[in-house]
Amino acid sequence: MEKEQVGIKTPEFVSLQFQLAGLGSRAAAYLLDQFILAVVNILVIIVLLILLSGGTSFSALDDEISSIIFGIAIIGLFIFNSGYYIFMEFYFGGKTIGKKILGIRVIQDNGHSLTLLSSFIRNFMRIVDSLPASYLTGLLMIFFHPKHKRVGDLVAGTIVVHERKAKRLGKLTPIEKEIQKRGLSKHDILVEEFSLRGLNAQDWNLVRTYSSRLLQLPLEERHDLTKQVAEILFPKLGWDTTGKNSRELEDSLLILYLILKDEWEYEL
Repeated sequence: MEKEQVGIKTPEFVSLQFQLAGLGSRAAAYLLDQFILAVVNILVIIVLLILLSGGTSFSALDDEISSIIFGIAIIGLFIFNSGYYIFMEFYFGGKTIGKKILGIRVIQDNGHSLTLLSSFIRNFMRIVDSLPASYLTGLLMIFFHPKHKRVGDLVAGTIVVHERKAKRLGKLTPIEKEIQKRGLSKHDILVEEFSLRGLNAQDWNLVRTYSSRLLQLPLEERHDLTKQVAEILFPKLGWDTTGKNSRELEDSLLILYLILKDEWEYEL
């Protein structure tokens, strides 16, 4: 089941192929996340008990204040445990720590990145998936559903897939040779995951088309195209074009090409 593929057509009419994440990888990721949550909870409680017991300045507090501090800590842990999956999946491209280690992620049924609402819905529905005990409903749904969806995925319109692997090309393309010649790297510009999530398949096609045509254009047309593409994409990333010459804009777009290439070009 781990080798099953699913085809998705995005709203931009781009067809994508993903490898479905099955019960084994999803269960392993969930157990890792639960282990992390358990460790954090235990450490916080131990520290809190030490602070509120004898031997520290906190121990001199009266019982009422100690109870308030302990209550605040418990509420904080509840918020942390409840929000861990929701905010990790939303802010880190559908990945919790466990999912990242196992190489899987959550996306929407249309191939787009997870929204905050869909993340909230799928994780709120863990209440149903955990019934009657030991996550039994969720496990059975993942095992028997053709797309390995649990109840939360069905309600939220999400799917869990394996991370796509970048293509390994034996021969560099002309634009890749140009990038290498310029000494550019995808690490030259730090782009936050949240900003990248604002780009879709249509933006990737724009960057790819721009990069493939760049070296074929006369210098004047090249400058005009670079400026037009930068004005479309840079605001989505929070990048400023002010004061940058055409060569600097080109370099930034080529670095963006390298970054998005890892996300959108992959082995089937």
